[in-house]
Amino acid sequence: MPRPARPRNPDSPSPLARLRTRAVALLVAVSILAVQVPVPAQAQDSGKLSPVRDAEIEELMRDYATPLMKAANVDPTAVQIVLIRDMSFNAFVAGGRRIFINLGAIVESKTPNQLIGVLAHEIGHIAGGHLSAMRQKLEQAQSRAVIAMLLGAAAVAAGAAAGASGSNIAGAAQAAATGPSEIIKRDLLSYVRSQEQAADQAGVSYLTKTGQSAKGMLEVFRGFADKSMFTARFMDPYAMTHPMPAERIALLERIATSAPNYNAVDAPALQRRHDMARAKIIGFMRPAPTVERAYPRSDTSFPARYARAVTAYRFGNVDDAQKQIDALIAEQPGSPWFWELKGQALLEAGRARQAVAPLRKAVSLKPNSGLLHIMLGQSLVDTGDAAQLDAAIAELRQGLGREEASASAYRSLAQAYGRKGQTADADLASAQAAFHSGDITLAKSLAARAKSRFSTGAPGWLRADDIVNYRPPKL
Repeated sequence: MPRPARPRNPDSPSPLARLRTRAVALLVAVSILAVQVPVPAQAQDSGKLSPVRDAEIEELMRDYATPLMKAANVDPTAVQIVLIRDMSFNAFVAGGRRIFINLGAIVESKTPNQLIGVLAHEIGHIAGGHLSAMRQKLEQAQSRAVIAMLLGAAAVAAGAAAGASGSNIAGAAQAAATGPSEIIKRDLLSYVRSQEQAADQAGVSYLTKTGQSAKGMLEVFRGFADKSMFTARFMDPYAMTHPMPAERIALLERIATSAPNYNAVDAPALQRRHDMARAKIIGFMRPAPTVERAYPRSDTSFPARYARAVTAYRFGNVDDAQKQIDALIAEQPGSPWFWELKGQALLEAGRARQAVAPLRKAVSLKPNSGLLHIMLGQSLVDTGDAAQLDAAIAELRQGLGREEASASAYRSLAQAYGRKGQTADADLASAQAAFHSGDITLAKSLAARAKSRFSTGAPGWLRADDIVNYRPPKL
């Protein structure tokens, strides 16, 4: 049964006014969609990046990237390299000065040159200021979107004033919304494609300056092109963020093969380090049966034995793992990473006292590694020996000098100070651990308590005060 019509409030908007409002809202929504920037694949899949730390692999990545950054006139000390726990092949730049490398990119790169080529491309984005330029482009796009929105709203209003029907006005609103936004979207995507091509060309120039081949870059991107070629046949080339595969590979082949170092190969020592890094990742990230298939018992190479030793301590008997690690150490006693693995396996097995000696050895062989100092400090705390607390604090402080954002180091430091009865220092370390874990509310609470226990103006008081008065940056 139809309900009777309600009398309209004279102060409420008319149907035509409400229609104009909906049209403006639609334009705003489309404008926002038009300026969205694609996010890395792994961020799309999981919604969150999961960084991992490893001193050996980070050092290798730094050794790969530093010559390229110098060739690009980029300060290597200003760029952070972050490993991501993701076994897909991906690397990308974010925040202007951070290079993210998936563990899968290392494993899937059969040679150092392949991964170095990818890094050269990413450094091309940094040197080219592409992220900053993209932000400016987005701001321009937003301005254009606002103008288009206003013009579209004006057109709808004009149609309404001329007595056009509701359906015609709605159609005009839809056209006003989709037309300008589609142009803006295509313009942005065209700009992104041009940045990718510029990064390719810049990357090849850095490889040339450092006497390296661009063959690895070409091999990687050709592989991507082969995988995407089928789907690319059905895509609008003007709606893609990267150049069409054939177009990109043709350009890259031309500049890569004409470079003077195209036939250069990686040094054998570098290839060995790369193979060891790949084996370590596979040992830590893959199930035991997968590791056995990749590195069967018949394979007696160092990478194979390294992977099996890692797997043995993760899934098997720690004593058996120790025998395998000791065999590696016997042949290469100068490797800090074998000593680190021995200490890590013992520490995680609850044998902190036994872990101290191999970790001391690892630190002596690689004294500039903050991560090794931190692990040694943690093992000293975990021994439960009060006589080791001062040494533990010294090691943790040494490590934090290089790894100032390590929440786990601050937690161990808080334990050490707490056992010594230094409550103010323990509260401050706990606050710093919470801060670097992202729990700002807890960090402020603990910092306020620490601040009340320090003398006003003391170094600890000032550090606590910084946390208490911290304000997150506005995005």
